[in-house]
Amino acid sequence: MIIIHAHLQIKPDQEQAFLAATKELVAATRQEEGNISYELLKHTEQDQKYTMVELWKDEAATASHNASAHFQAFVQQAAAFMAAPMNVEVFAGEAVKTN
Repeated sequence: MIIIHAHLQIKPDQEQAFLAATKELVAATRQEEGNISYELLKHTEQDQKYTMVELWKDEAATASHNASAHFQAFVQQAAAFMAAPMNVEVFAGEAVKTN
């Protein structure tokens, strides 16, 4: 499993446009083959700070997502939203069963 945390700092005057664009991105991404979970989380302690938490079946699924029309459309808009460069962390993991 591939886990991605994409940390985003958004310009205050672009927050509503960002949220509208990510709503479409999230809906389309959740339909992709190989997507396990795709969630946008808002930080409670920092204004306009968000993290996209992504879980993918494998690296092929992430590559397919990165090439998708909906992701590429979002990337084209993203520069207008960002107050700072995106910080992306990528992890390899596996689910741990708990009782």
